[in-house]
Amino acid sequence: MTESKNINTNSEPKKANFIHAHIDADLAEGKNEGRVHTRFPPEPNGYLHIGHAKSICLNFGLAEKYGGKTNLRFDDTNPSKEETEYVQSIMDDVHWLGFDWEDRLFYASDSFPKLHAFAVQLITDGLAYVDDQDAETISNQKGTPQKPGIESPFRNRSVEENLDLFKRMTAGEFNEGEKVLRAKVDMASPNMHMRDPIIYRIMEAHHHRTGDKWCVYPMYDFAHGQCDYWEGITHSICTLEFEVHRPLYDWFIDHLKDSEYRPRQIEFSRLNLTYTVMSKRKLLELVKDKHVNGWDDPRMPTISGLRRRGYTPESIRNFSDKIGVTKVDGMTDVSLLEFSVREHLNKTAQRVMGVLNPLKVVITNYPEGQVEELSCVNNPEDESMGRRAVPFSREVYIERDDFMENPPRKFFRLGLDREVRLRYAYLIKCNEVIKDEEGNIVELRCTYDPESKGGKSSDGRKVKGVVHWVSAGHAVKSEVRLYDRLFSDETPDAHKDVDFKEFMNPDSLKVLKECYLEPFVKDSKPLDHFQFERLGYFNMDPDSTPEKPVFNRTVPLRDSWAKAQNK
Repeated sequence: MTESKNINTNSEPKKANFIHAHIDADLAEGKNEGRVHTRFPPEPNGYLHIGHAKSICLNFGLAEKYGGKTNLRFDDTNPSKEETEYVQSIMDDVHWLGFDWEDRLFYASDSFPKLHAFAVQLITDGLAYVDDQDAETISNQKGTPQKPGIESPFRNRSVEENLDLFKRMTAGEFNEGEKVLRAKVDMASPNMHMRDPIIYRIMEAHHHRTGDKWCVYPMYDFAHGQCDYWEGITHSICTLEFEVHRPLYDWFIDHLKDSEYRPRQIEFSRLNLTYTVMSKRKLLELVKDKHVNGWDDPRMPTISGLRRRGYTPESIRNFSDKIGVTKVDGMTDVSLLEFSVREHLNKTAQRVMGVLNPLKVVITNYPEGQVEELSCVNNPEDESMGRRAVPFSREVYIERDDFMENPPRKFFRLGLDREVRLRYAYLIKCNEVIKDEEGNIVELRCTYDPESKGGKSSDGRKVKGVVHWVSAGHAVKSEVRLYDRLFSDETPDAHKDVDFKEFMNPDSLKVLKECYLEPFVKDSKPLDHFQFERLGYFNMDPDSTPEKPVFNRTVPLRDSWAKAQNK
């Protein structure tokens, strides 16, 4: 297993961070008239994942803290990879996390005319030129951080020629890749991003909003700073890889701005999780190659996948608070994310009993046809959730793992000639084991102590074991999907010369077709949360039908994965 560095398992939320310090300083100096205006700028080229959730919580959280505003802006500058489906999913995810951009929904494509006009302004000012070279040649001419780049032979074209060529590029006279527009900055800059970056390219692609109106499209570096400026953004919060882009961001703003106002870019470290890949490209590969069942597969780190698995908005927001905001790249242990959802669901989830691997128990001295209702606690952490009635009858199911014919001394569950407590019900004793022709146990014959209702013996004898159960005649037959981590390696995409898919966990999904749950779940709706007592946290899957309820395991009650890895 690859050694992991800087694993963050701290569960204490961090109240302040360096971004707050920057904003506090700006406010103290009276910058931008004391406004705080952030933005969340996703590219609509895939579904959002847990890393984006951290950014959403940060940007909207800053606006909440300082009484400011947050825009949602789609940076839709690459039509070859963008789809309306992704736009809708992103809006759904932001709303689900509990945030609202109100009337501040923007698209970079809204600013295409202004971006084009700014490009023309740069050409007119002698700060941009059309280059006829292909992308590979341009890349090779950029040099290295230690060696200056080589100027393009087209760098000194006249303003008139550049304006004419860019006009013809815009009119569609040239093929994709035949020409690009570059900013004229500094080919000797130690910052590679300042060495005459490409700001416009020709693309023969249909845009999901503008259709075929444009055949030249701005690069992301050229679009997002200017959009920040036009939208009135004061603090442009980016992940750490954009730190080296900041001088270019400022260079464009310097040549655009016409007032004292200017946005400020601040970078923070992106989220990296163990046993997970966070690259959109790799997630898309998993979806397209059908290694998972879509973007919302509960094994995916996407927000829609986490939602379907049973994660709550509160748990993700709490997780974002716990990991904090830093300028240091590191790896966060996924167990902290799992802890966050356990912590929230423990306080809020409805308790029910369910049996995933059923073994029938016939209580031979319980009256045939009799059914009694037992009072059970809905959530011991929240008395306001009240109690529910659970039917008890002569035939019940228990977990197969809760019985051993010849148990060891410290097995505190049911065995032949042993007693156990049925939770909320009675003490039962196993008197006979029924097997099929192949020797498999198919049924237990037991007797109960009628005086032990509630699980307490009438004569003071001690019975340590407690097992859960469901009434066989009243249980809801269900399918249960046991999800585990998608990868068996802590850092699946950090191995040179080894495809990350080689580390996919073959046991990441187990489907149990014949599970029995207490009748309370009959009226459940998709995404309703439950704690199946002694088994873990589950929720109802959208695939469910009245005839076939389906439940997903969100997380076990404890981190069984960590225990297994330490054996």
